[in-house]
Amino acid sequence: MDIVVRHGDSLSYYSQLFEIHYQLIIDSNPGIQPERLSIGERIRIPGYESGEYQIKQTDSFWAIAEKINVPLDALLLMNPDINPNRLQAGQMIIVPQRITQRIVQGKQNYDYNVLKRDMRRLQAIYPFIQSAPIGKTVLGNDIPEMTVGNGVKRIHYNGSFHANEWITTAVIMTFLNDYLLSLTNQTPIRGIETLKIYYDTSLSIVPMVNPDGVNLVLNGPPEAWKNRVIELNHGSLDFSGWKANIRGIDLNDQFPAKWEEERARNPIVPGPRDYGGEKPLTEPEAISMAELTRRRDFSRVLAFHTQGEEIYWGFEHLEPPEAETIVREFGRVSGYEPVRIIESYAGYKDWFIQEWRRPGFTIELGSGTNPLPIAQFDKIYQDALGICLAGLYL
Repeated sequence: MDIVVRHGDSLSYYSQLFEIHYQLIIDSNPGIQPERLSIGERIRIPGYESGEYQIKQTDSFWAIAEKINVPLDALLLMNPDINPNRLQAGQMIIVPQRITQRIVQGKQNYDYNVLKRDMRRLQAIYPFIQSAPIGKTVLGNDIPEMTVGNGVKRIHYNGSFHANEWITTAVIMTFLNDYLLSLTNQTPIRGIETLKIYYDTSLSIVPMVNPDGVNLVLNGPPEAWKNRVIELNHGSLDFSGWKANIRGIDLNDQFPAKWEEERARNPIVPGPRDYGGEKPLTEPEAISMAELTRRRDFSRVLAFHTQGEEIYWGFEHLEPPEAETIVREFGRVSGYEPVRIIESYAGYKDWFIQEWRRPGFTIELGSGTNPLPIAQFDKIYQDALGICLAGLYL
């Protein structure tokens, strides 16, 4: 929501007027000089949208402010060209509408178009978050990253490395929405005050590493690739078992962390799952994730997968001691089982631990056969919420 600066206004006053923390307003308006606002300058207020109200016969600004529960000066601020003493029935005014409900509806088939729509809406309402592509997929789709906060603790979450695990994107985006609601409405999540988290952390989210694959599973093959992917899928039009990217390469078998051992026991040709390519980091999606990780120098990473209700947290005993403390808390808040060592290599989490010796986790959400039914979403989200929170506050 945009407002126009008047004589004597300040960001501190806007913070009080709209009950939005000062720092969130600062971060929503990069480039402004907080102590030198100019009359007529436009300021974005996060956590609100502009709505319309039609004046009734007996209305006054004071009565309207009472009716919709906003300060009188907020109405005056948003309607600078309207004389409050000369209101006319039928006249339209602008009113601030605080957002208190989720924009993201995770309980649906969450494909790439749904993701892009939700990202646009969240950015419009919460301009203190940033978004930019980290690279492009085989089909030329942007792989988006969203970032929240500027703290020294650099945390990263990702989802949908595997195409038929797309429910992980819905979980991550729902958590992001809940986090933003908590910040702008000053309401805790499970008793945790999130403003301190915002100050302390920089949260990076790549909600859908494999957009081409997700769309293949949910919507079927693009026409130009139809014959090729059907061939890779052994002649079947059922892509529910497809984990790979559109070229039939499993992105979570693409990282140089005992890659040769993983390749030796997996398929040697492209297909729906488990083929790690001819060498590590050949695919644009995996390359983009590796470059992002090097550039951001994350303190810890959480890769969300399905299924099994387990948390994998070790690799070759290279993980630091604090990883065990963190994973025990993850297990406590979710009910999931921490598992240190598994006979699986070449994953993103493995590579992160190997290269940085920092905590990395693969969280296997839910239980059943992939793709998990959307009917499980509510339970999966409630289990994952504790992990998403603990990943930030620990």
